[in-house]
Amino acid sequence: MAAFQSPLSFALAIALLCGCIHAHNAGFTVELIHRDSPLSPFYNSQETDLQRINNAFRRSISRVHHFDPTVAASVSPNAAESEVTSNRGEYLMSLSLGTPPFKILGIADTGSDLIWTQCKPCEGCYKQVDPLFDPKSSKTYRDFSCDARQCSSLQQTSCSDQICQYQYSYGDQSYTNGNLAADTITLDSTAGRPVQFPKTVIGCGHRNDGTFSDQGSGIFGLGGGPLSLISQMGSSVGGKFSYCLVDLSSQAGNSSKLNFGSNAAVSGPGVQSTPLLSSDTMDTFYYLSLEAMSVGNKRIKFGGSSSETSEGNIIIDSGTTLTIVPDDFFSEFSTAVQDQVKGQRAEDPSGLLSICYGATSDLKVPSITAHFTGADVKLEPRNTFVQISDDVVCLAFASTQSGISIYGNVAQMNFLVGYNIQGKSLSFKPTDCTKM
Repeated sequence: MAAFQSPLSFALAIALLCGCIHAHNAGFTVELIHRDSPLSPFYNSQETDLQRINNAFRRSISRVHHFDPTVAASVSPNAAESEVTSNRGEYLMSLSLGTPPFKILGIADTGSDLIWTQCKPCEGCYKQVDPLFDPKSSKTYRDFSCDARQCSSLQQTSCSDQICQYQYSYGDQSYTNGNLAADTITLDSTAGRPVQFPKTVIGCGHRNDGTFSDQGSGIFGLGGGPLSLISQMGSSVGGKFSYCLVDLSSQAGNSSKLNFGSNAAVSGPGVQSTPLLSSDTMDTFYYLSLEAMSVGNKRIKFGGSSSETSEGNIIIDSGTTLTIVPDDFFSEFSTAVQDQVKGQRAEDPSGLLSICYGATSDLKVPSITAHFTGADVKLEPRNTFVQISDDVVCLAFASTQSGISIYGNVAQMNFLVGYNIQGKSLSFKPTDCTKM
């Protein structure tokens, strides 16, 4: 049993500011800041920590729909009538587009591929605070013709005045429509050397709406598909990136890190690696095979796992706060947790989470291990329980009937998580991310 020693105030607020190095096979590191951090434009000083964490939990639950291709496929531009608020990814990314560089801020989304921003002229766009990108002001901007191979890389495209038009929808009923184009992306690395990636395929959105905040200008896809930023970096990063998410509960002001190329290596004592899998139908998402989870000495099999499948059974996502699992697994798993916790049961004031306890000094929670194929990842109490008020802590897992499971970012805190797309592996290393 591990003692729950310090309050986990909701400080998983870490936003994503990106930067790079202009050289093949180079390594570079960028800073990460969560959307609820005081450094984020989404930060609302009027909200309490309890309100922030409850909002994050709601985003986690609604984000399950983001990964459902049947929902995304059914969305039309006229279907999205919801209030324009940021109900999507937890992280932000800052980069510059065009020549001369024009800085834009958007959601960094490991669950999608397309890199897009709102563009002039905006015929039907959500309101944004920052100026719109004007493709006419960039010397390196080029629209793709309808017969360009890049135009066929998206499922939904059309032709208008010989220019390739894209339509891209998300499972939460957000969408973007516009010109498929290429331009130079510039990233400001922590090393101080801005790096350019010329001829990057982007979406220049002229009709966009959905669950977006006016503080952001679009979405930067970091998924596994061919149009994602990671894929388009190509040999420059060798298909490798990693991140280390800081536990900010007692270390406010420390940024998390996102690493590319040689800087993304995960090695040394304590490294656990598991196959990075893909779906035959959805190459965007990063799948793992979770075989079981142990609560103390009790091992609970995770349904749907098989060494013979190439698709995996759980998506790892940095933009989802909670870990989302099927109802039947959650029932057995949460029962095992309750059997081994030493503490007084309590209620979640928001009603979102079901397994909660009084946040007292004598509360003890069981050790929990995630058993991925080839990797036994032992989680600390901060990875499995989160403090949602002054006197209540809750299990950071939720159940779903959707059939989509997600390994969220609470479980990833203080791990260096490395993606080797070419080598098809994902690695975990316990790390003090404040020292990265």
